[in-house]
Amino acid sequence: MQEILNALCDSTRRAALSILWSGGEHCVCELMDRLDTGQSRMSRHMKVLREAGLVTDRRDAQWVRYRRNPDIAPEVIAVIRAVLDAEQALGLEMP
Repeated sequence: MQEILNALCDSTRRAALSILWSGGEHCVCELMDRLDTGQSRMSRHMKVLREAGLVTDRRDAQWVRYRRNPDIAPEVIAVIRAVLDAEQALGLEMP
């Protein structure tokens, strides 16, 4: 659980997770555009989320596409939803 909480402590990672939580797959370039961050920084954030087990990735030619991990335990999903919902309710989410 510590790795998950560490992954959620960064606002860019929470914003990326929120996008992925909405469904579908997204490549780093899409996340970079939406979150106004560089490729290297976004890739590092996605690595943290992947290592925490919150997202999965797949290679598609030169792109790496990320999506919500479908195998996350229900209690972890509840924590993530609570964090993302609270952030949105407080108006703290990134664009």
